Amino acid sequence: MEIYETEEQQVEALKRWWKENGTSTIVGLIAAIVLVGGWNFWRSYQQDQQNQASALYEQLLTDMEQSKYKDVEKISERLMDQYGSSAYSAYAQLMLAKSKVQQGDLDGSKAVLQQLLQNAGSDEIKNVARIRLVRLMLATGDYETGLQLIAEVDPSSAEGFSGTYDELTGDLYVALGRLGEARTAYQNALRSGQQSPLLQFKLDDITAPELVTPPATE
Repeated sequence: MEIYETEEQQVEALKRWWKENGTSTIVGLIAAIVLVGGWNFWRSYQQDQQNQASALYEQLLTDMEQSKYKDVEKISERLMDQYGSSAYSAYAQLMLAKSKVQQGDLDGSKAVLQQLLQNAGSDEIKNVARIRLVRLMLATGDYETGLQLIAEVDPSSAEGFSGTYDELTGDLYVALGRLGEARTAYQNALRSGQQSPLLQFKLDDITAPELVTPPATE
């Protein structure tokens, strides 16, 4: 360790150090300031975007309750265009699909859900969109397409939804007159813990008479 005997030597040593390291030190400080400032700005920007998207979605819910469907469509499109990477965009698409159903535009609702199914980043949103789309297929008589949509489900991404898919599969098979397959699907739904209040009734309704144990006779 170098020891300086006088203040002059210390000053000269400091000058040499500054000459050798001053520029890089300044650059490092500026870079640190820019980095911290940029990060803070980004966080502030992200929070502002979140708040704006949230406010728009709250307005969308209000318009939906009041059946202002044109306003629902406008706000949904704005959320999709300006906040496409946020969860509010996906929620808006679900609301838009629902509003089209309430207006009787089932094909329009299908188109919205199909787009969401293709583009959603969340497995949960994809499953919700798929289930609603399958229900529309059931309502419009497009049973085979509904079964195909369910067949495409990746079980690893459908945790918590398997019972609903099984029940819908049963509904589609009933509509197609394939009661044996419907019965199996309903039984699978029961085993998975599906809590639908009508599930047991549906199963009982299609149980073949010969499978019912006759009452004991004395």
